[in-house]
Amino acid sequence: MQAHPNTVDPSEIAKFEAMAAEWWDPHGKFKPLHMLNPCRLDYITQQIAGEFDRDLTTLSPFKGLRLLDIGCGGGLLSEPMARLGAEVVGADAAEGNLPVARIHAEKSGLSIDYRHATAESMAAAGEQFDIVLNMEVVEHVADPLSFLTATQQLLKPGGLEICSTINRNPKSYAMAIFGAEVVMRWLPRGTHEWNKFITPDELFELLRNAGLNPVDRKGFVFNPVRWSWSISHRDLSVNYVTASVKPG
Repeated sequence: MQAHPNTVDPSEIAKFEAMAAEWWDPHGKFKPLHMLNPCRLDYITQQIAGEFDRDLTTLSPFKGLRLLDIGCGGGLLSEPMARLGAEVVGADAAEGNLPVARIHAEKSGLSIDYRHATAESMAAAGEQFDIVLNMEVVEHVADPLSFLTATQQLLKPGGLEICSTINRNPKSYAMAIFGAEVVMRWLPRGTHEWNKFITPDELFELLRNAGLNPVDRKGFVFNPVRWSWSISHRDLSVNYVTASVKPG
């Protein structure tokens, strides 16, 4: 069995465990994710529907698909995926997030398998999924290539991985760190480290080296006038998302 190095960064885990109780507060420390979530869900659902030929107008379009939400936090993505019919496993290395996620899912009448686990431990156990959601996680791990290799191994042949992160340039520092943490105080200072941000070209190269075939990338763009997010085909300067397929 192939060894899987542990890519968990304990200091990063501590940051998110300290905020765990606020996951479902749209005005709390996770306000940026709540604002971004409709945009993320639009991209995710369209990519899954296109890859697996599913009709989003049906009641449970993702029925029969097994999905892993790695770095699931409080379940902001796991819950809508379960509502769409997917069999959802939500995994997080920050154990303190999981009681919040489990209680909220139970109150919502949803059956979600939440686990205190890493991508590496699940890959070593031979878990397999049709879809891996890897959203805003890769910039927090100690070794991005090892982490992405583990997520690739969790996919069935022909499976889909959706990975989002933050670009690395002066604009991303100004908006994602100075703007979000200092000016707007949406996030506690130190939530992000600029030198851990990854450019789109770097991420595509990492995904290829991990054994995936990148097929799409788009930007998530915040409009301060409309106070809303949208998907952009051209502007990947700060937040962006990618879709990759595991060769069959």
